[in-house]
Amino acid sequence: MDKKQTTLKDIASKLNVSISTVSRALQGNPRISIQTREKVLELAKEYNYFQTKHINPFAKKKIQAVGVIVPSIKYHLYAMAISGIEEILEKHQMQIIICQSNESYEREKILVKELLDIGVSGLIVSLASETKEFDHFLEAKKRKIPLVFFNRLCDEVESDKVIIDNFKAAYDATQHLISVGCKRIAYIGGPKILQISSTRLLGYKKALVDANLPVEEKLIESTNFTREGNLSTARKLLYSPEHPDGVLAFSDQVAIGVMLAAKERGLKMAEDLAIIGFNNEPIDELLEPSLTSIDQPSYEMGVESAKLIIDRIENYDKDVSRMVLKSELVIRNSTNKNKS
Repeated sequence: MDKKQTTLKDIASKLNVSISTVSRALQGNPRISIQTREKVLELAKEYNYFQTKHINPFAKKKIQAVGVIVPSIKYHLYAMAISGIEEILEKHQMQIIICQSNESYEREKILVKELLDIGVSGLIVSLASETKEFDHFLEAKKRKIPLVFFNRLCDEVESDKVIIDNFKAAYDATQHLISVGCKRIAYIGGPKILQISSTRLLGYKKALVDANLPVEEKLIESTNFTREGNLSTARKLLYSPEHPDGVLAFSDQVAIGVMLAAKERGLKMAEDLAIIGFNNEPIDELLEPSLTSIDQPSYEMGVESAKLIIDRIENYDKDVSRMVLKSELVIRNSTNKNKS
């Protein structure tokens, strides 16, 4: 290919895509996937297309779209939050670009860079569990790109935030386990670097102290959120000589791992072991026993995050907001000793 005479047709032919796809990718159209746009840009740069056409796809012109990065859309919380975000963005003629970090810090960094490069008008993010450095978000701040964190966040980056009171939610859940007679209550959190997990741990500990129960470090574990990791962590607790009689789990998925390990161990729920999860996923009612869980207003979390990003787009220099939404403990049979 003659680098001095490169055309859209040349790039399209090389990548086996349509000419219109190449054109949209170069314009930063949100209908084109980030992966496709990246391939188009790489080839266009390789064949000197930008110099011959006198265009710059990295210009600071913004597109009418907001990038949304979540750990995984398979989690009910994030699926519902995305629905709330989309509803508000549509009302403001803004499009949504949905990305999954898959709990990976490296992937999250790449996604943020790609979204900034295509010129999104703002970012709405729930952090990956591996994220402990935040330079990629500071870059967004440097470029004055509006940024909202929801559910999982960090204090290292000043931005608008939407959360629940995780300390109180964990405190209330632990109190409930105590009220049904649990004396040795375990906490299974996420990775220690995850702020939301540490905050819940503090609520759990405070409830134990207030009830004059010991805080036993051997009853505090963490998991990497994989099915294997959840099950392995649960087994470590439940196969110990003095297993817990109550468990507060970081999420319903973690709690399900505990339930599987308990059945494997021959423990009867909730008589031998009471369990509480977070997120109140639809499957909770179908489990045997049904799972007690903390319901987070996930849809509302998305709605409020979208409202904040729109406000920030319209007035970048306004005061930072931190919105705390209410959660609710939904009591089911996994903590009901009378029906065990």
